[in-house]
Formats: sequence, structure tokens, C-alpha cells
Amino acid sequence: MSQAESDTKDILYDKDHPFAAKITENRILNKEGSAKDTRHFVVDITGSNLTYNCGDSLGIYPTNHPEYVEEVLRVLGFSGNETINIPKIEKALTIREAFLHKLSLAGPSKKFLQALVEKVTNKHEIAEARNFLEPGARKELMAYLGERELIDFLVETPSAKWQPQELVNLMKRLVPRLYSIASSPSRYPLEIHLTVAVVRYNSNNRDRFGVCTTYLSERVKLNAPIVPVFVASSHFGLPEEQDKDVIMVGPGTGIAPFRSFLQEREENEAKGRNWLFFGDQHIATDYLYSEEFKSWKQNGFLQNLSLAFSRDQEEKVYVQNRMLECGKELWEWLKGGAYFYVCGDAKRMAVDVDQALNQIAREHGDLSEQEARIYVKGLKKEKRYQRDIY
Repeated sequence: MSQAESDTKDILYDKDHPFAAKITENRILNKEGSAKDTRHFVVDITGSNLTYNCGDSLGIYPTNHPEYVEEVLRVLGFSGNETINIPKIEKALTIREAFLHKLSLAGPSKKFLQALVEKVTNKHEIAEARNFLEPGARKELMAYLGERELIDFLVETPSAKWQPQELVNLMKRLVPRLYSIASSPSRYPLEIHLTVAVVRYNSNNRDRFGVCTTYLSERVKLNAPIVPVFVASSHFGLPEEQDKDVIMVGPGTGIAPFRSFLQEREENEAKGRNWLFFGDQHIATDYLYSEEFKSWKQNGFLQNLSLAFSRDQEEKVYVQNRMLECGKELWEWLKGGAYFYVCGDAKRMAVDVDQALNQIAREHGDLSEQEARIYVKGLKKEKRYQRDIY
């Protein structure tokens, strides 16, 4: 054992003490012509003593875009070398360091907006925002703040003059992002695979980008040990009994944990059957990990593979539509003790899938609406209905 290995073998890496990992692979999963940019990342955790289970997530501390940080400093009139203090961080930092690594430049808070309203000397600069601070305007305030980042307010209010520490005291911390792990610990004990949709959009007439997704996809150099990571454990996981059937619903990046599940069950030669529901926009460009899933279907490891590509026909088709089409068989699996898993979008997909599951219980289980709700609630209580939604 080398001295370096000896020095690190007893270190416990966690959220407060992340491990500096390497990204060894950054691969675009979508084909040319796709409207999406979904990446497959391989994170090398050799030497970390980190372990993970299927269903866990990897936490990543991102760095804000250096050019964006310099723009914020320029608008503020700061050199970047001003020193500031952040609670729970013992040493003083330069404000440039803080903006890069410790503070969120997106999502200003109500507290910040209240301070800004008091600080501007030209009241016309932020007249609109005053209305959103009135009692009863919470929904409007959240929408207003959601379209803006720190830079928007700084540009729009040149009459407000900030002291570095004063501004820092009003800013949110840059928090780690959690990504569902897309690999099996039995197959890849020293690697963690991720399936990440790179976020880019426009709001308030300014191009935006996901802090962590663009950090990983554009700014992290391959094989450089600089990405701070930790494993976040989860209650979302495979049944202990290897003979249990599993039904997995994971459109888009929601496929990540189910790739992990399937790899793990293959490694362990699980006797239970596997049924995967996957969907995205177009089969030609957005069928993530298609070769793996096709192979599993051909060799019989995947008993059922139900696909829903929403834009490939005039009427949009989603995973919940495929569930309803296969309702009779899906109900038979559930009555036989199958576990049901959902991963992905919380606002729409997970709600629609839950409604479809209730409808299947009514139609194929001959249950009343109330009885169906009780049945689905019972699945959750037995941990046979699990969700990893975001």
C-alpha cells in the first residue's frame, strides 16, 4: 500500500467531507437531431471507500460558471478580492471564491428582494417588485423570483450600492445536486454511472443554464480529480427476495435507477421477472441505453419492455398510456406480489402514473374508487410501491 493510500483508507467521505472524484466518461446519449442533451457520466470513486446500493443517489457540489461570476463582479463593481465570511466556514474567503464555490447566483430570496427594495435610490427601478411583497401575493412573488437570478436584479437596479459582506449575508448557499445512480454496485463497485439531462433555457430575455449539469458536461476535464461527491442513501430499492417480480416506470432520465436495478438483478441471477416502461420524445433520437435494453429483451431477461415515444405519432403517447393498455397483465403481476417503481418528473408524470395505477385497480381488480385508493395505499405501506421523483 502506498503512503497516499494509507493516508486516505480510514477517511469517511460524506456530505460535509466530499471525495474529489474523477469523471472518466462524458457521453451524449441522444442521437443527432434530438431536442435534448442527455449525458452518460462515469464517476471514478477509486480510493474513496465509498459504497452504494441500487436506488441511492450521488451528491455533487458544482462550481458556478467562472465567466458568469466575473459578470456579476463587474456589475457590482467589485474586484473579486474583497474578503467576506460565511457562517460555518472558519476561514475568510474572497468574494470571488465564495461566488464560485459557496453561494448560489440563482433563485434570489424574498429576504434579498426586501433588502433591495429598501436600498434602491431610484424607486422606478424596482417598482413592479414592490407589489409582489404585499400580503397574499406569494404565488406571484415565487413566479417573479423564478424568472430571475442575481444578475437580473443587479443590472436592473444600478442605483443600489452593495457592500460585499452585506450582499453575502442575503444570499443562499450553493447546495449539492443529487442524481440517481445508474449503475450496479455489484458490477461497478469502483464506478458510479449517472444519466443527466443538461439544462439550458431562457427566462426574462436571458439565456440560463443548469449550474451542475453544465459544470459536468462542459467544464469538468476528464480524469481530473476535482469533482466533490458523496453518496446519499435512499429508501428506494430492490426487494430483498430475488424471486420477486419488479415493474419499473422511468421515462427520460428517470431510467437511471432502473438501469442499476437491472444490472444488479442480472449480476445476482434474480429469478423474478422484470418489466420496464420507458418513454421520451422520439425513438430514433431519444431511446436512452437502447442497445442494453434491446439485448435484455432479446435474451429474455426483460420479460416486458413497454415503450412510449410521445412525438412519434399525431396523438402523444406516454408511459401511463402504455400502462393502461397493458392493464390486465400489470394487475396480474401486482396480484402475484410484484413491486412497482416510478422514477422521474414529480409534477406531471408521477401524478399521471399514480392515476393510471388506480384506474387499473378499479378496472381489472373490480374495485370501487375508494377500494382502489386503499389498495394502492397498501402497496406503499408494504413498500411494494416506491417512488423516486423530483
